[in-house]
Amino acid sequence: MPTYDYRCLECETEFEKFQGITEDPIEECPECNGKVKRLIGAGAGLIFKGSGFYITDYRSDGYKESEKKDTNTSSDKSEKKDKKEKKTDNSSESKKDSSDSK
Repeated sequence: MPTYDYRCLECETEFEKFQGITEDPIEECPECNGKVKRLIGAGAGLIFKGSGFYITDYRSDGYKESEKKDTNTSSDKSEKKDKKEKKTDNSSESKKDSSDSK
């Protein structure tokens, strides 16, 4: 739940209130019971202290599983491509050998 800043329009007292997002804003000053205005806050910044924080550190399990599948699929495709190229190379070599023997 966020913390909202308020300022009283009569006594100019500023205070914070810990409220849910869906709650209605406070309308009365706790000091003088005057009207208050909710201030626009910059929000809290997210600060990571220390080293070793990477975007991949907090990936979901579903993401990690799909990444493994993608990696396996791409490695399978590259293996098939390599095998296909080797067959093509071997067949061209055998043609050369047969032409040399003639």
